[in-house]
Amino acid sequence: MMAISLTWGIVVVVCCCLWLFLGIRRRKMGEPPLENGLIPYVGCALQFGANPLEFIRSNQRKHGHVFTCKLMGKYVHFFTNPLSYHKVLCHGKHFDWRKFHFTTSAKVFGHRSLDPSDGHTTENINKTFIKTLQGDALNALTGAMMENLLLVMRPSTLPKPNTAAWVTEGMYSFCYRVMFEAGYLTLFGKDLTRQDSQRALMLSNLDNFKEFDKIFPALVAGLPIHVFKAAHNAREKLAEDLRSENLRRRDRVSDLVSMRMLLNDQLSTFDDAEKAKTHLVVLWASQANTIPATFWSLFQTIRSPEAMKAAIEEVNKTLENAGQKISFEGNPVCLNQMQLNDMPVLDSIIKESLRLSSASLNIRAAKEDFTLQIEEGSFNIRKDDFIAFYPQLMHFDAQIYPDPLTFKYDRFLDESGKAKTNFYSNGHRLKYYYMPFGSGATICPGRLFAVHEIKQFLILMLSYFELGLVESDVQCPPLDQSRAGLGILPPSHDVEFKYKFKYL
Repeated sequence: MMAISLTWGIVVVVCCCLWLFLGIRRRKMGEPPLENGLIPYVGCALQFGANPLEFIRSNQRKHGHVFTCKLMGKYVHFFTNPLSYHKVLCHGKHFDWRKFHFTTSAKVFGHRSLDPSDGHTTENINKTFIKTLQGDALNALTGAMMENLLLVMRPSTLPKPNTAAWVTEGMYSFCYRVMFEAGYLTLFGKDLTRQDSQRALMLSNLDNFKEFDKIFPALVAGLPIHVFKAAHNAREKLAEDLRSENLRRRDRVSDLVSMRMLLNDQLSTFDDAEKAKTHLVVLWASQANTIPATFWSLFQTIRSPEAMKAAIEEVNKTLENAGQKISFEGNPVCLNQMQLNDMPVLDSIIKESLRLSSASLNIRAAKEDFTLQIEEGSFNIRKDDFIAFYPQLMHFDAQIYPDPLTFKYDRFLDESGKAKTNFYSNGHRLKYYYMPFGSGATICPGRLFAVHEIKQFLILMLSYFELGLVESDVQCPPLDQSRAGLGILPPSHDVEFKYKFKYL
């Protein structure tokens, strides 16, 4: 027995020695400082996952603005000086942003590769998003979203004067419920053949979406979905409702989904189940960050009397100038792109809310060995390594945003009350100072619609309801760090608020 234990001990020691001498990457001349971590394959992933912001700050103090870390078998070069962001992005010809995103999508949602080079599909996904989520197409989408928000928010029976009662609910749960249903109906339309069961179906989809989204970070990290039986079942049920035969029964399906259905039929080699899962990608992308962004925008507005006052004044002025009137009867409010864009106070509230809650990781893969030249110097990058920004580091930089952890509703307004675009670091004006939606080729194509959705939600909440927090001195809930790197972080716990309909 002792001999067997000794033999296994020797094997372990030999393997460790081999890993130390052969498995650890060695920093070459001209490459950034390197952190391999102590655990094979995992590298520094545990420290990064525990607190990404502090992990990056710690390495920044140790190595400077540029350094490399091994994370789950991948080598990631972090660039932390916002003054260098534009220089990094100028090397775009050396980057492949699709590789990481397409691989992750296939792994998480359960379809084959979306990359045309793999021969499975030739749909240009990004062009479809831009064509249907921006420009003139955005007006129709925005109009449909306002109608669906009203459908979800307005009561089936109108309140009588002085009889409306206060309703208490978790604010995050409220935002989740309202934005999910309105967004789902806007993108995928209404099923006219099952109107009686529409509400039950929507609640079922909401529960399934929450179950799937809950383990999303684990799937991105590489764990197989079959480990999570409930989440796997939830994903399959969501995809089932998004099959082509179900979508064709729906009324007022968005141009985005209609165009993707058409291209799927004409060009894709996917089967029906895989096509449905590509629609599930659209559903997740439209909801996962918009919902927490909506919560933070509403929470910060209600919590700040100055923000509430300024927002209500702007909403009333916008509706008056547009000849629109909030009422329980008659035509719904309809504001076009130009009118929604001309609301600098709501813009600033939303931007400030996202600045405080965004923790996205902007990633690109190197297509080849090349030398990246920036203000800090020249750095040699190896093929298949990743280049990354972590904008939260910039969003919490006191040089750029004084008192960075405090919500200031007018932080993105200039002296004249218009949008402020001049932000500085070390006396130099920044080209990139606000990046919750990514940057360059990887910037979110649906960002304009997302901001419009949140604005519309705030307009209706401030117009239809009296609002308040159950505890007036409630503290801002911490961010849920388990989703760091994926976008807008939700609150770690819900906040109780109260609302009741105004008598209009």
